[in-house]
Amino acid sequence: MTVEPRYPDLAGRVAVVTGGSRGIGAETARAFARNGAAVAVIGRDERALAGVADAVTAAGGRALAVRADCTVDAEVASAAAKITAELGAADILAPFAGGNGMPVPTPQETAAHWREVVESDLTSTFLSISAFLPGMIERGHGAIVTMSSAAARQAAHSSAAYAAAKAGVIALTRHLAAEVGPHGVRVNCIAPSAIENERIRTWTTEAQRSELAASFPLRRIGQPGDAAAATLFLASDASSWITGVTLDVAGGKIMV
Repeated sequence: MTVEPRYPDLAGRVAVVTGGSRGIGAETARAFARNGAAVAVIGRDERALAGVADAVTAAGGRALAVRADCTVDAEVASAAAKITAELGAADILAPFAGGNGMPVPTPQETAAHWREVVESDLTSTFLSISAFLPGMIERGHGAIVTMSSAAARQAAHSSAAYAAAKAGVIALTRHLAAEVGPHGVRVNCIAPSAIENERIRTWTTEAQRSELAASFPLRRIGQPGDAAAATLFLASDASSWITGVTLDVAGGKIMV
């Protein structure tokens, strides 16, 4: 069971979460709000985004839902301008949009699918960072937490395109951490393994999920709250001397 983290230093900060309409992104946004941060959620599903923002507002928090395709630079830039105008400058960025990890045998991979996955999982991360990083550098502080995957850490059943894109996120994270650390901006990464979400519940039976859970040393499938808790730690001052790391949120399956 995930223990709800509490980081008083997050209160009053502005946190931006892309891919915030459901799953890890939505739970991360809610967790930031429960810690007193104003939250902006970005994604393509306008109704789902509104549901996340409305729930935060109903609980007494501040939230803004912004529809944008994070693979389109103009839309991300427009979203960033709206967030800055309505909530203030971003202190925290969690560019979590992506997740196109369905298995595709490499001999059957197409150029179109490869480009689609790289765009959704790597380019979207870069564009989101590009929109918010200059302001963080200008103000001399900020925390960015990217999202990779266990598929980037060891061979898995996902497509080669997904593994390569998520490995690119790790490399981007390390490069940025070294580059912008002197400007007061920290950049870290989480790499979740199997996280129970709508997709997993739709595609698998209860018996299959039990079998999957048994494959982890901790004998359970991850929950969105597990990834959210790791993100809040890396975004908070509790990790103020940590940058450039990839934290495996993987139930012990990844040990490096």
